[in-house]
Amino acid sequence: MLEHFKKAIASIRTGRANPNILDSVSVMAYNTRNPLNTLANISVADGNSIVVAPWDKTLLKDIEKGITEADLGLALINEGDKLRLKAAALTEENRKELVKKLNEKMEKARIDLRQVREVIKSAIEKAFADKDIAEDDKFRFIKDLDEEINQQNEALKTVREAKEKEIMTV
Repeated sequence: MLEHFKKAIASIRTGRANPNILDSVSVMAYNTRNPLNTLANISVADGNSIVVAPWDKTLLKDIEKGITEADLGLALINEGDKLRLKAAALTEENRKELVKKLNEKMEKARIDLRQVREVIKSAIEKAFADKDIAEDDKFRFIKDLDEEINQQNEALKTVREAKEKEIMTV
């Protein structure tokens, strides 16, 4: 759950160039959808630009189209043999909007975690009803489950706070 949340928020830009923002980009090449990182070298040129250099130069237009369709909020410059993506400086309003998106992703992760808890708790209750586990085991398993869910929630909160700090840092 935590790794999924980290991947989900990696695409939220922070005003600095971060190649992880391209993790969700897929490109139609060779008659199939491919992750961008399998078609090109991605590197950070300076603090606010990313360079995408395709290994097969004939795919440059396809890669450009894939990045444009991903709508990442980056300025795209075609330099002939590579693409340069510029991250515009974020305004205070943009930063607040990104934090709002971050909080939405956080809430979705917490809902998913609660749903997992309910599935596991139902399985424990069913095992008790079927007399597969004793009552003491049932309460111990539920207590352990709640402790694990609380730890996962704290971990999610820590990751969210770190990302929010990164977004709000000018």
